[in-house]
Amino acid sequence: MINTSIMKRLLFCAFCAFCVAYTASAQKFALVDMDYIFKNIPAYERANEQLSQVSKKWQAEVEALQVEAQTLYKNYQNEVVFLSQEQKKARQDAIMEKEKEAAELKKKYFGPQGELFKKRTALMTPIQEEVYNTVKDIADLRGYQLILDRASDQGIIFGSPKIDISNEVLSKLGYSN
Repeated sequence: MINTSIMKRLLFCAFCAFCVAYTASAQKFALVDMDYIFKNIPAYERANEQLSQVSKKWQAEVEALQVEAQTLYKNYQNEVVFLSQEQKKARQDAIMEKEKEAAELKKKYFGPQGELFKKRTALMTPIQEEVYNTVKDIADLRGYQLILDRASDQGIIFGSPKIDISNEVLSKLGYSN
């Protein structure tokens, strides 16, 4: 015969297991594909193109300075035997100054807080925030506790198209696909 204390514990454990299973099944999840969403927003694509163009322009400026420094160095090597100590020093200083100028320009444009970073932030942040707020609104409306980005998470092996809300996000933003 099972004693009542053990029976109460078994019932309590069963009740807890039921509660955990019920709570886990009650959670709602969804997936979005942020790459897909952004590719279907014309303003985002235009901003990307603008960033690409300005990046190419700035890279060409940096490369032009680097080529100038290389040319100065090659000329120096060819003429070094004919130069006085003062001329050598002046040429070496000019080469180092040109290299420094190229490095500073590269940092100004492409550094962690450079012009490209600032431009990307100015162009992309408003669009990204609008998408985030739309995803959040849909999550609140539908009661989703978790929305995963299938484009950036390598851990998602399969996601049912039934729980992908990417098209709903685009539709709510005013873009149809």
